[in-house]
Amino acid sequence: MGQNALIVVDFQNDFCSQGTLAVPNAETIIPSIQALLNYFSLQDQPIVLTKDFHPENHVSFQAQGGPWPPHCVQGTVGCQIHPSLTIPEGAAYFYKGFDPAVDAYSGFEGFLAESGHISSIGLATWLHRLDVETVYISGLATDYCVRATALDAVTEGFHTIAVTNAIKGVNVRPDDSAKALEDMRQKGVTLQPWTL
Repeated sequence: MGQNALIVVDFQNDFCSQGTLAVPNAETIIPSIQALLNYFSLQDQPIVLTKDFHPENHVSFQAQGGPWPPHCVQGTVGCQIHPSLTIPEGAAYFYKGFDPAVDAYSGFEGFLAESGHISSIGLATWLHRLDVETVYISGLATDYCVRATALDAVTEGFHTIAVTNAIKGVNVRPDDSAKALEDMRQKGVTLQPWTL
């Protein structure tokens, strides 16, 4: 019997209020994410936190012709996980977007960070090694990195659940999150809230 895993996507300071690329009302989902973290820790099931880990000259930044202001730059406070979350011991961190020339929205483009070094172990490989069958996806932002992570999870063969009360969108256009949710649903992602 395969197990479940929790993926918390990019809940970093720069995507929260006062951040350089703030998701509106991001902090309102902290209670749901913390409930997920607590439950998965209690069940001794795998917990993953993905992080944007950008160099100063990343291709996604406006100065390089990308769409976004600088965010989650390595070594900055903005790159850190939001301090309101209590992260259980043993949670795994996957860093993405550290190559200046490669954009990386999906957590499945990330690599396991161990003892301060980025390994060659990708997220799909890590989850399959642990016999994970179902992934629960939370975090930021619904219309970008959450969507990309959920769609890649389906492609990698995982039963994928996007936890609707534990995600928030940027909504550059007002209906971006709604479109992202419908896209996920049509491609096999289950949409449901966390109720425990």
